[in-house]
Amino acid sequence: MGKRKRQAMEEEEAIDQPGVIKMPQKRHYRQRAHANVFSDHALEYPTSPADMDWTVHYPELNGRKPEFADVGCGFGGLLVALGPLFPDTLILGMEIRTQVTQYVEDRIAALRAQPEQTAPGGYKNISVIRANAMKFLPNFFDKHQLSKLFFLFPDPHFKARKHKARIISSTLLAEYAYVLRPGGVVYTITDVRDLHEWMVKHFDEFPLFERMDEDVLEKEGHGDVVQAVRTATEEGKKVERNSGDKFLACYRRLPDPI
Repeated sequence: MGKRKRQAMEEEEAIDQPGVIKMPQKRHYRQRAHANVFSDHALEYPTSPADMDWTVHYPELNGRKPEFADVGCGFGGLLVALGPLFPDTLILGMEIRTQVTQYVEDRIAALRAQPEQTAPGGYKNISVIRANAMKFLPNFFDKHQLSKLFFLFPDPHFKARKHKARIISSTLLAEYAYVLRPGGVVYTITDVRDLHEWMVKHFDEFPLFERMDEDVLEKEGHGDVVQAVRTATEEGKKVERNSGDKFLACYRRLPDPI
């Protein structure tokens, strides 16, 4: 029996023990790796940020709004990693795939229900929403609402005719700059060199972003976040298992021109 199969069986035995909250299993949430962002996915979204009811996502809202957004959050690895690191910050995952979104919802619910929860914040500060960020990001967030934006292992869209579907483009950067406050940080990572160079080129050419070197990120206290960006997601772990490369690029949101 292979190591991973044996580990999965041990996990199944563990979660069936009395008093143990059952965590969702990915194999019950099968879906394609990517979705067509230009299709009509019958999504629900507010007409403006003022119409967004965040109380259904965060049980202890206290008048706050999300400040971190993980666009294309996948199975929620980054959310789970960052939740305890920033217990006083609301963190939102945005995912377009129905089954994957449901998995993250169930994962968060199970984490919140764990007995004797010791993680700071008890995961009450993380949530997920099914959304197409390429179309509706400004419908959810006010101007300068966010302090961190994450684009981790996005769909490379290898064919040239598909490049218009890439999550980073000149038009979309204007929207990201709108919702991100001055001083906020965008984190990008991929295992595809061509996509990395594409993202870097577009950010470098956009006047409201400047690249941050890794030593600057470390000096300014972003080290734990960068570590989570590298290792917390399912894609990041897969790349590590395959001894692949990870290309990181982070950008600071500059002040608006006077």
